Formats: sequence, structure tokens, C-alpha cells
Amino acid sequence: MSMSESTANGEAAEPVFLSASRELKELLERPESEQSRLGYVHTLREILQQPDTWRATGEQVHAALGHLKKDLDGMNAVVLTGSGSSEFVGECCRPIIQNGLNLTTQVIGSGDLLTHGMSRLPVQRPALMVSFARSGDSPESVGALSLVQSLDPAIHHLVITCNRNGQLATKYGDKNDVDVVVLDERTNDHSLVMTSSFTNMVLAASALGMLDAGSGFLDLSKQLSAAGEEILQKAFAQLHSLGQQSFSRAFYLASPSLTGTARESALKMLEMTSGGVMTVDMTYLGLRHGPMSGVSPETVVVCFLSSDPLVRAYEADVIRELNQKNLGLRKLIVGSGIPADLAAEGDICLEHEGFQNDLESGILYVLVGQVLAFYRCMREGLQPDEPSAEGVINRVVQGFRIYSF
Repeated sequence: MSMSESTANGEAAEPVFLSASRELKELLERPESEQSRLGYVHTLREILQQPDTWRATGEQVHAALGHLKKDLDGMNAVVLTGSGSSEFVGECCRPIIQNGLNLTTQVIGSGDLLTHGMSRLPVQRPALMVSFARSGDSPESVGALSLVQSLDPAIHHLVITCNRNGQLATKYGDKNDVDVVVLDERTNDHSLVMTSSFTNMVLAASALGMLDAGSGFLDLSKQLSAAGEEILQKAFAQLHSLGQQSFSRAFYLASPSLTGTARESALKMLEMTSGGVMTVDMTYLGLRHGPMSGVSPETVVVCFLSSDPLVRAYEADVIRELNQKNLGLRKLIVGSGIPADLAAEGDICLEHEGFQNDLESGILYVLVGQVLAFYRCMREGLQPDEPSAEGVINRVVQGFRIYSF
């Protein structure tokens, strides 16, 4: 059954808080027809609108917390599923959900469910399966939900989507075992790449780990909104020069609690440069076990720092090792309270106000990944709204055959 629907009028808020960035101001002051011709009218607006849409998502989901609690009554496990960026949504919010509920919480790609069925699901039953989808029309998303329904009717389903007209919203909205949350209409990104859809689904799902926090979730959405405005201002001001450099590789380093952030940021760069910049997402400690050999002189290394002091101590050692070995073209270090000795000459440190856990930091870091990819896309002479000019990839994955044996 449909639990909630988008109520916004779809108009984007004016990004007045970003007026300090000369580069961004030039992009915004062009007539909309010129922005459309250059192919960034949707992507830029959708990146900038995120802090405002987070406030809307906070209010919408806060009002539905009681219903979400009922979805979890009697559940012994939680499965988070989606495809591509939607799968990375689950990776971003998995820690806060598992810790908040004290339930086994797994991220399983929709494609894995199609190919391997119930063998991928946790043995603890009954379980809640949360499906993430911007459009709700991709073959994996619809196919995976239908398959699990047929194989185990006892599994309950929660759909978080950005498209009220997508199949996941229209096909399952009246089913008793499926709850559907349709987010603010503005989050249904028109650009090929997912930006505001991604961060809003992460924020919405994180409420599952804060069901007993009272107004805590609503307060968090407001705090993130303010911090998001600040970090976007800094990102657009500081990353233009880095995005204009001719690097051919980008490594995104993050510890396990920020895995989803690193994977999404790497995907944004890969998508928006149409493969012109090859990307790797890797844990700091994993970098030493071979992948460090790939940090060439044409590589930008993006370092997302954890809010956990113990974790950060290990991260800092790896960054210092990169400095000692003089690896990479430049580093972009993102975090709060960045030690002064981590940045080598030419590196960029992008500071933000500290949060208590990596869910909050991770959402903000995604914004940085989006802005860097946007600038690098423009440098390549591509159109951010449709960077895959030859149609190699599409906004919604094209239909393919769903098999059953």
C-alpha cells in the first residue's frame, strides 16, 4: 500500500547561498536556453537543490516514522537492494540501520537476486526487503521484487522511490505486503546521472535506524541541509581548478563505513566523463595490497576521512605513505579537522563541520564527488545531462529478458 507520496510542486529553490563562487555564478547566470544547449541545465540544478530537498524528505519521513515501525514489527533481518547507484544507497545507510535496529542488515544487488534468488537472502526470517529506485522502472528492480514475492510471500517489502509513475510505485502501491514511499518530485532527476535522488534516498532510509530518536531524524535532516549548503559552496569554489586538470584516473579512498560514498563518487566520475577517467574505489588499508601500484602520475586521489578517531589514524598513515612515495598527481582530502601534514604541495583540503558518525559525513562527501565529476565532465567537452552521447548508458537501464527456470 502507498505509505506516502510527494507533495512538492517540483520547483527548484534558488541557490542564492552559492553566490560566492565565481565559477558557479557564471554557470548560473547563463540563460536557461544556453544552459540547455551546453547540456548542464538539469544536472547543475539537481546538485544544488539537495540541501532544500533534504529538508522536505526529513519532514515527509518523520511524519511516517510510526508506519515504518510497523513495517519492522517481528522482522529478524533487513535486506537493502537496488541496482547501480541505488545499490550504493544501501551501502551508505546499512551501518546506521543495523546499529539502530540491532538486526542483521545486508546489501544485495537486485541483479544478484535475479541470478541467485533466495540463496543470497539472510537465513533469518521473516525479513524486510527495502528496494531503492530513482525511476522504479529498471528491469532488475521490478524483477527482483517480483521474484522474491513469488519465492517467499512472508518477506515484507518497503519501496523507496523518486517516481510516482514508475512501476515500483504503481504496480505495488496497493499490495498489503508492500509499502511505497515516493519522495519529493524534485528528486526524480532528469539528468542521466543520479544526484539528488541518491542522497535523498540515503537520508530517507537512514530513518529506519532512528525510529526511537523522537525528533532526532528531523533535526538531523535540518543539520545536514545547513552543512550541505556550506560544503557545496566550498566544493564549487575549490574544485574548479582540479576538475580542469587532465587526469586519466581517480582513486576514491574510504574506510568500510564510507564504502557506498566512495563507490557512488567513483561511478559519478566514470559516468560523467563517459569512461574518459577510469576510477577505483578502495579502502585505505586495501590500497597497500597491490592497488597502490595503480596510483600513477596521472591519478587524482580522493581521500574521504572517517569521523572515528581510531579509523582516521590508519587513514592518515596511508595518506602520509602516498606523500612519502610521491604518488599521484594531486590529492583531494575531505573531512573535518584535517591534520596539516596530510596535504602535500598542490593538494586540496575541503573541510566541513564534524558529525558524530559517517552516515552524515558520507552524504556530504557525495556532494563533493558530484561537483568534481561535474567539472571534469565540462572539461572533457561533454554534457553533464547526457554525457554518454552515443547512448552506451541510459538514464533508465533498457529492458532485457528476465529468466526463470
